[in-house]
Amino acid sequence: MANHYIVLFLLIFLSFSPTSQSWGWFSSSAHAHSSENQSGNRDSMSKGLVAEFSVDALDNPKAAELLENAKRKLGGTNPCWFRAYQDLFSTCSEIFAAEEKRKRLAWHLSDCFQKDTGRTPFPSCARKSVMVDCLRKLNNDDHKTYLEFYLKTNSICHQLQSKAFKSQLQGLVNDLKDSALVAEDKLKIIEEKSDNLLHSSNGIHESITSIDAQTQVVGETLKKMFGYLSVVLNHSKELNETTKGIAMSQAELLEGQGQMKDKLEENMLKIQESYQNLGEEILGLQKKTVDIKQEVNKVGEAMSSKMQNLQGKTDDITKMAKISVDKQQELLQGQSIALESLKSLTTFLSQALQESRVSLEQLVDFANGQHQELLKQQQQLLLANDHLANNPKSILAAQEAFELKQASMFAAIDKLFALHNAMLLESRVIKAFFVYSYLSPRSLHADKHKANLW
Repeated sequence: MANHYIVLFLLIFLSFSPTSQSWGWFSSSAHAHSSENQSGNRDSMSKGLVAEFSVDALDNPKAAELLENAKRKLGGTNPCWFRAYQDLFSTCSEIFAAEEKRKRLAWHLSDCFQKDTGRTPFPSCARKSVMVDCLRKLNNDDHKTYLEFYLKTNSICHQLQSKAFKSQLQGLVNDLKDSALVAEDKLKIIEEKSDNLLHSSNGIHESITSIDAQTQVVGETLKKMFGYLSVVLNHSKELNETTKGIAMSQAELLEGQGQMKDKLEENMLKIQESYQNLGEEILGLQKKTVDIKQEVNKVGEAMSSKMQNLQGKTDDITKMAKISVDKQQELLQGQSIALESLKSLTTFLSQALQESRVSLEQLVDFANGQHQELLKQQQQLLLANDHLANNPKSILAAQEAFELKQASMFAAIDKLFALHNAMLLESRVIKAFFVYSYLSPRSLHADKHKANLW
């Protein structure tokens, strides 16, 4: 019953050992790492606050002490210890699969211990013989010594393998951390470049909008110019119509003046004819009668006065006709000059309209070409911006996949170390069971002596 209580006490002690607590801490840290916010981790990593990954808390003090003692004896002058521990270190990875080799290594270590303490060495055991046959030759004390070294070889090999695994795991985790830091720096550089490209694209977009506004202003001014030109054309059409009306009125006036001149000439001819007829009648009357001559003289005087008045009126009419003809000629000259100036004005306006149309067409073509080119450049910039925006997204997706893989790997490592702890616990239970099952009150003094030697 005492042995059962001791085994139960050892089980409780091993279940609350620092090794299991350290692995429980590693599991919680890995879970926290996978569940924390990515931005906080990146900030702490970039500031250099992340410590180097280490699993030094996984060392077993007793196994480490056994390993140090083995190394001291390996470097000592005793050839038996040297050969035994050299064989143990060289074949440590094979003894878990080969139980026979493990027993033989424990046999050699126990033999060296017997020789070193001045006790009776173990009997010879050939390499080809089975260890069960050799163990039958031992007495009870020697068998206990052998069992103790058998359990120590297990602890030493566990310590060696855990150290090798620890160094490999530390290197792997530190490499993963360095690669994550490098990837974070590259992501920051890509984000800065994408921000710069976004700022440049915004500037180009603003310049394009300003150019569009300027083209709209130019279009409005062109519309106003076309309106002014249409007004000028309407005025020129009205001026042409007025000149045509003036020309028609002048033609009618000339026709009226011609008719008036013809009538005046006819009247003058009639007057001359009547004057001649009247002279002839007067001469006939002078010849006919003297009495009538006086009357005729009176009548002649009256007629002469009337003729003088009529001649003055005809002279005035001729003068007025000459003045009107001169004025009409001046008016015709002015009209011809006005028509020539109007023709030159219409030709100048037509040339100006043609030149303005050509320049406007060239300006519109140039503005359209520049607008199309700017649109193409804007599309190219938008495509480049989308491409640069997609690159950080793909890198972030790859990083997230990498973090998921890293979390799964940490979970697998956690499971492996849990299995390792379970194996260590099982081996310790077996060791405690064997040790306390073979111990007796009669061998207490010998055990104290062995502990002092170790």
